[in-house]
Amino acid sequence: MLGHLKAIWTFRHFWMSLVKMDLMTRYRKSVLGIGWSLLQPLAMTAILTVVFSQFVRDPDPTKDWRVYSVLTITAMTVYGFLRDNAQQGCQCLARNEAYIRQCPLPFSIYSLRTVLGNAVHYAITLAVILLIGMVLGGSWERAQGMLQASWMLLPMFFVSLVCAWALATIFGFATVYFNDVSHILEIAAQMFFFLTPIIYGRKMLDDNGRSWLVDWNPAAAFIEAYQKPLVDLEPASTQAYLLSCGFTAAMVLLAVLAIRLLSKRVIFQM
Repeated sequence: MLGHLKAIWTFRHFWMSLVKMDLMTRYRKSVLGIGWSLLQPLAMTAILTVVFSQFVRDPDPTKDWRVYSVLTITAMTVYGFLRDNAQQGCQCLARNEAYIRQCPLPFSIYSLRTVLGNAVHYAITLAVILLIGMVLGGSWERAQGMLQASWMLLPMFFVSLVCAWALATIFGFATVYFNDVSHILEIAAQMFFFLTPIIYGRKMLDDNGRSWLVDWNPAAAFIEAYQKPLVDLEPASTQAYLLSCGFTAAMVLLAVLAIRLLSKRVIFQM
């Protein structure tokens, strides 16, 4: 695998050009261009704050609509990043079939192409969320605290990228052998969305004796690792970090096994 990673770095100009091409193609003939990545989280924050905060309230009285908006948009962004990379990763090998048949490049380059394209919008959205939280904080001291606490997000941002890369690789290989994986994954993502505290708080589950839905939910662990620094200005719980990193390590292991066992035969399945 060290040789595999070295080969990926050797062909860095190739996959970087692919990512650049994807970004340019996505916003071709668009007036705002990549500015849509800024407009979307702003619009979602307004909708969630005005509509959902009036109907889905957290039992915790200390969390008003300002906190609710930051918590919810952060949760949706983190969950959406992992979900989108897993779903789009299903087609990462099929959409690059022409390259695969012509050049013997590492297969994980094509899943990396998908992840890095989404990572650009992910980073922009997180920056917008940080700005929204600073504006809604109500004081200059809290805005400074959020800016300082934002450095806690950098390690988790890297872990999220690695996890998304592994997920895209796994589902890319799985889809080549079983085309219905993308449809199954779409249903599973919808199910886990409602099992994860995104539009509601964890306290709601604790009060109903269903805290185990969060304790062993890796998506909830990733979300908490982002929410805590942005809202409470402190690191997340040790369990959240261990669960998110452990899940990432497990996905990386599965991705490595998929590359080692299936790379030589995947071309015959396409």
